[in-house]
Amino acid sequence: MEVTVLGCSSATPTSSRCPSGQVLSISGHLYLIDCGEGTQFQLRKLHINFMRIECIFITHSHGDHVFGLIGLLSTMSLLNRTTKLTIFCHPKLEEMLRPQIAFFCENISFELEFVSLRYDRPQVLQEVKTVYVKTIPLRHRIDTCGFLFREQKKDPNIKSEAIFKYGLTIADIVSIKNGHPYYDTMTGEEVDRTELVREAPEPKSFAYISDTIYYPAIVDEIRGVSLLYHEATFMSDLSELAAKTMHSTSRQAAQIAKMAEVKKLIIGHFSSRYSETDALEAEAQEEFPDTTAVYDGFRIVF
Repeated sequence: MEVTVLGCSSATPTSSRCPSGQVLSISGHLYLIDCGEGTQFQLRKLHINFMRIECIFITHSHGDHVFGLIGLLSTMSLLNRTTKLTIFCHPKLEEMLRPQIAFFCENISFELEFVSLRYDRPQVLQEVKTVYVKTIPLRHRIDTCGFLFREQKKDPNIKSEAIFKYGLTIADIVSIKNGHPYYDTMTGEEVDRTELVREAPEPKSFAYISDTIYYPAIVDEIRGVSLLYHEATFMSDLSELAAKTMHSTSRQAAQIAKMAEVKKLIIGHFSSRYSETDALEAEAQEEFPDTTAVYDGFRIVF
């Protein structure tokens, strides 16, 4: 898995930060999560082939998460994209975008599918051989959700030396991969599985928690993820403002990470009042040491 941050500002762009947007590369799939103003510029600047993006996941319909959509769709059409693109979003956002697409992207060159999200409970969006994706309902001023992305468990690899030693057939190999025991045809004894297979690495996972008030109800949904992104709009001295605007502080983001026992936390969606983010990072690290404050162009492989 690889995550690239396109923008980590909240509400408005600054001279050094664009609004929300991240690209996730997982098991050969390229996903865009949120699409704030400046997204396609950042995609080009960071040398990401946006024509390979298969799906766009929109957490909610505030402008700092969607203002880059129509421009990106227009550019894709101008460049003669032909592969289907799926957008997961609020049904009202589709209603607003359809007339703009008709006006600005007349005779769009590719199939565009909208999938409506629900916000009252988790919703499975994709479940294919390599990837599992579902929503995580959040609490913000409007309907909002986060997203959980998981690699599916890969089959173990049969050791070539075991194939030759035991004369394994195709049927044997399939059976072993499915977890069944194998018995030596000469001795009748069960062969230790470690002699037969190399187990695949544990699947990686990424949780994207967008705009939300401090919300411990999500902890079970994100427990143990390899990487958690959690909004951290303010520091704790502005916790009242955070509650009023239904955002989180950096300390609260770290508390969620700690309760969920995640492997690593990255924070973003910083208020424009902070020209530097070192203090937000330090505050979060007091609760959860393995925390990094992201920046535009930040990239992490995990």
